[in-house]
Amino acid sequence: MYYIVQGLLGFIAVSAFGILFNAPKKALIPSGLVGMTGWLIYIFIDEVSGNPILSSFSGAFTIAFIAHLFSKSYKMPMIIFSVAGIIPLVPGGIAYNSMRNMVLSNYAVAMENVVLALMISGSIAMGLVFAEIITQLSSKVIGRLKTKP
Repeated sequence: MYYIVQGLLGFIAVSAFGILFNAPKKALIPSGLVGMTGWLIYIFIDEVSGNPILSSFSGAFTIAFIAHLFSKSYKMPMIIFSVAGIIPLVPGGIAYNSMRNMVLSNYAVAMENVVLALMISGSIAMGLVFAEIITQLSSKVIGRLKTKP
């Protein structure tokens, strides 16, 4: 039941961000599905490993990979599906807590939060890049296999 509720809320959140970003109407449901899948992967990996960096990487990788597949099937740019899908993974709460602790002169806690936010942001970027590299390599390999007699 927990995953159903999380999936539904993730779908609604990502679709709402798609509306805010002026995504085409026919891309709202697919982008919601992309974000929902990435969010569910994030939650599952976070429960299993307890590592928010690994879970952010896994969620971002999933989002980018599915967004690439949807971009080919819907003949739309990949960014339409991936930008709204990444929003739930962004460590905004951690960045807020780091700024709050900085203002309250809790510098040690603030630096821990800053480092964690930077590592999560970097893992999201790496997940997006790795998925793009893998899809590019696989499309080249498949293209070469199709041209061989």
